[in-house]
Amino acid sequence: MTFESLGLSPALLEVLSTIKYSEPYPVQSEVIPAVMNRKDILGIAPTGSGKTAGYVLPLLMNLQEKKLSRNRHVQVLVLVPTRELAIQVNDVFKLFGAAVPGKIKILAVYGGVAVNPQMMALQGVNILIATPGRLLELEASNAVKLSGIETLVLDEADKMLNLGFQEEMNRIFELLPKKRQNLLFSATLSDDVNNINRVLLHDPVVVKIENEKDNIDLIEQTAYLVPDERKGPLLRYLIKQHSMKQVLVFASSVYSSEKVAEKLRNSGVDATAMHSKLSQKARTDAMERFRSGKLRVMVATDLISRGIDIKFLPYVINYELPRSPKDYIHRIGRTGRAESPGEAISFVSPVDEHHFRVIQKKMGKWVTLIDSKNIEFRGF
Repeated sequence: MTFESLGLSPALLEVLSTIKYSEPYPVQSEVIPAVMNRKDILGIAPTGSGKTAGYVLPLLMNLQEKKLSRNRHVQVLVLVPTRELAIQVNDVFKLFGAAVPGKIKILAVYGGVAVNPQMMALQGVNILIATPGRLLELEASNAVKLSGIETLVLDEADKMLNLGFQEEMNRIFELLPKKRQNLLFSATLSDDVNNINRVLLHDPVVVKIENEKDNIDLIEQTAYLVPDERKGPLLRYLIKQHSMKQVLVFASSVYSSEKVAEKLRNSGVDATAMHSKLSQKARTDAMERFRSGKLRVMVATDLISRGIDIKFLPYVINYELPRSPKDYIHRIGRTGRAESPGEAISFVSPVDEHHFRVIQKKMGKWVTLIDSKNIEFRGF
């Protein structure tokens, strides 16, 4: 299948050619025609599967055919859980939107930065990408009207519904018109996603892509049995002994990510924590340094990691295991992309041994478990 066969405009096809997109990803082949036909979508698609362009392209096509609003009544609303993801989605919309006739105005709004410039920029916006909290703040100030929304996109719906956004989401749903197109994308099909699917979606086209799991064979997995008090020395030992660069370390909390990054820095390893408490500038700067290879180690929480999308990331280390086997697969799926091998290392404390066995069973792959007591890393 080609992008031409999906009915995209010559202007969009030219941009796709310029960025060397030769053929659509599986999720794009299914989502693009369905969105252009104004269908609701339930898309189960992990990060890196091409879903963002999958909904961006047809939404731009649909807006070309309409008389665009030039007031504060937005027509397309994309809700995302993090600032990083809002910026990424905004970049994709602007990349393709610049080629579309009709001057479609696109804006991303999120917390952590001054609200007044966002208020002023909302005049005439057609496509709004927003985090829930900042959207509600802007709506309460009459800076934006949601009564004219024609299409609602929930990107990373699993994270928004699982990590404390429920009350904000319910308030937003009450402000939206009942008749609209709904596009719901999630990395996993949790009970929360299933429940909201029943409420929001009308006869949806269901698209399920599981390419992260398919790519597990490209990932070399190792695990170390290690007590909590020896995890720090083991981490420093592995990074230094194996001269690791561009290492993404997962921690379970903001506090833990800061503590791990601080101890790495104290031992001479360039590292920074990445979490929701940082300012937007600090997060953007750290991400650019990490993506370019100038930052050796990034220690991230699960929520913030949704904005980390690097094609050739060589190392992922689970300093602390996630609660869900699906989150484990999502974490290690950050490496082993674009048909390039990657390495995933997990630290398993004695109390987590049973949980790690459950993860392996769900994953359908067994991982070698090395007892760290036989490794001498004194001094690390």
